[in-house]
Amino acid sequence: MATLQHRDGRYRARPRVIVYGNRRADRDQRRDFHAAADATEPSRIALNYLDIGPEGLWCLERDPVEPPPGLLITHHSAPCVQMVADHVIAPKPEFEVLRLGEDEAPAMLALARLTEPGPFFEHTHRMGNFIGVKARDLLIAMAGERLRPEGYTEVSGVCTHPDFRGRGFAGGLMRIVAARILARGEVPFLHSYAENRAAIALYETLGFRLRSTMTLTVLTKPDFGASVAGHGAVGHGIAGHSVIGHG
Repeated sequence: MATLQHRDGRYRARPRVIVYGNRRADRDQRRDFHAAADATEPSRIALNYLDIGPEGLWCLERDPVEPPPGLLITHHSAPCVQMVADHVIAPKPEFEVLRLGEDEAPAMLALARLTEPGPFFEHTHRMGNFIGVKARDLLIAMAGERLRPEGYTEVSGVCTHPDFRGRGFAGGLMRIVAARILARGEVPFLHSYAENRAAIALYETLGFRLRSTMTLTVLTKPDFGASVAGHGAVGHGIAGHSVIGHG
């Protein structure tokens, strides 16, 4: 992540290590999550100084994000919802739940790439605690934590291998993750495409309720425009979320 400082009439990206629980996101990880301090023009201009890769800068806010000069909107038509849970019941699952760590990182990334649950990169698993289910040493489902603004933790990276869907893995793992967040005195939240009614209905059965409607905007440098346009929007799996918005 980066905070942005104004010095000598210029805006510069200042790197900062983000601590999520006892884990650290790598300082040199290009595809971390970034945010401007506010919606003022100086803050928006400062976004130009971030090292934005081909995947673009993903923004999820209550209102569409107006790009600063030098950035190009490549996706500006994805209404989303933000949901929170005040109470979650997590009965004992009928399957073995494993804690996932560095040893499972390659398998987690492979599952995320297969199922497209939303932004999930090489170091995303370090942003919070993740749990999963295996079958014959194959990781077939997972869920975990991502962004942690004060008092809240995002339920993220929820996905199930296509060959093992319909068995309650996603819902069961989400209940466990959300219940653990609540036990810490924090509020679990998540994001979903507004059009994904099936996923939203599942979240409601788990105890989540609508907090706000949101708009996903993906910004990128003009040189990367074609790459992002071909890359697609968020994921198609359960809990395809992006950065938490304000409001």
